[in-house]
Amino acid sequence: MATLLWLQTGSCGGDSLAILSADSPSLEQLLDSYSIELLWHPSLSNGHARRLDRVIDQILAGEQALDILCVEGSIITGPRGTGLYDPWRGGAKMNLVRDLAAKAGAVVAMGTCAAYGGIHAAPPNPSDCTGLQFDHEQPGGLLGPGWRSRSGMPVINVAGCPAHPHAMTQTLAALAAGLPLELDAIHRPVSHFSTMVHQGCTRNEYHEYNIEDSTPGGKACMFFNLGCQGPLTRAVCNTDLWNGVSSKTRAGVPCFGCTSPNFPHDGDLFSTEKIGDVPIRLPLGVERPRYMAYKNLARSAAPPRVRNKKMEP
Repeated sequence: MATLLWLQTGSCGGDSLAILSADSPSLEQLLDSYSIELLWHPSLSNGHARRLDRVIDQILAGEQALDILCVEGSIITGPRGTGLYDPWRGGAKMNLVRDLAAKAGAVVAMGTCAAYGGIHAAPPNPSDCTGLQFDHEQPGGLLGPGWRSRSGMPVINVAGCPAHPHAMTQTLAALAAGLPLELDAIHRPVSHFSTMVHQGCTRNEYHEYNIEDSTPGGKACMFFNLGCQGPLTRAVCNTDLWNGVSSKTRAGVPCFGCTSPNFPHDGDLFSTEKIGDVPIRLPLGVERPRYMAYKNLARSAAPPRVRNKKMEP
């Protein structure tokens, strides 16, 4: 049986709420079918917080095995590197995270805050937040770039704000089952971070023909004017729908790129930065001159039903 401890640091609790929506496997199936013993979760465990203190003391003393440590929330290192903005038992919680990570078979950063710093680390970052092993896109963070868990793995970054429910439960299921986890360059599981949000988006035809909306609420693409990061963001939001029903872009909201290490961008989330009429950031893997030439031609070739922003029945 694999043991799991879930610790919250600088967190809104969104990842804990999101994981309750998983159904493949669900949280209940994860614990039962994959034989995971939940040592503690701040919202789901019974008992007084002193029970957590006892569990932590047993882990640090080597009396209780810790196979998986999940950290939800950014690591608060302020003021001036003391971490005392987020205290724990007279010390800093960041030191507790270090100590527990040293005992864990695997450490999982649940959400972009724990992985890269996230919202709390956005400018001006008054509490000096960082991620577990990254500070935005820069290796480092609390544990340092060379840190490895007891099993030899770096921190596994299940990014998202919040993380996708199935990215969380399926990653934990793989760890509990002892299956190998391939990670990308910023330590995200390739199984859930190799496709773009753009893939599966219901607005793709409008994007291909360069038919764009300039105000929210329309049917066309939101990339050129409304700040949609779908073509630049790796996540399963449109291939594994949230609650099996929808996603941001299907609901008419631009993708904010919340699985990326530099989320949130320092600027308006609902506008596209441009030089003239050309977006500064283009879809991953494309060359700017060819892309822009193609888009200009595509708009002139758009069929009337697309140009008029109407889908065929």
